[in-house]
Amino acid sequence: MQATFDSDKRKLLSSLCHGAIFFSTALFSIGVPIVINLLSDDPVVKSNAKESINFHFNVWFWATVIGVPLAVLSWLTFGLGGIIFFPVVALGFALHWGLTIWAIFHCLSQPDEPFRYPFTFRIF
Repeated sequence: MQATFDSDKRKLLSSLCHGAIFFSTALFSIGVPIVINLLSDDPVVKSNAKESINFHFNVWFWATVIGVPLAVLSWLTFGLGGIIFFPVVALGFALHWGLTIWAIFHCLSQPDEPFRYPFTFRIF
């Protein structure tokens, strides 16, 4: 017997999973997809929640790998490094937000297909 799932609920929960990354300055943003993954029985929503959790880890990982050396360089050069590498930081934010917006639009336009972020390592 095949279960049917509410398309509007699927759109909302999947979009919430991916949109939670916009609160990434607060560590509780990863809690949204974790809770949705635990409470939902919809396989597409669960897949989107896991993908969002993986994307959180990717954003945090690359922000640390790139941000810490840039911060040290900026401190060592009395702020000059921060000015020079501002385009790198801006590109990181544009990529982070662009991929998230793409994921939300995908969830709203194709609710029966889970979204997969390109170029991410997946733990879950």
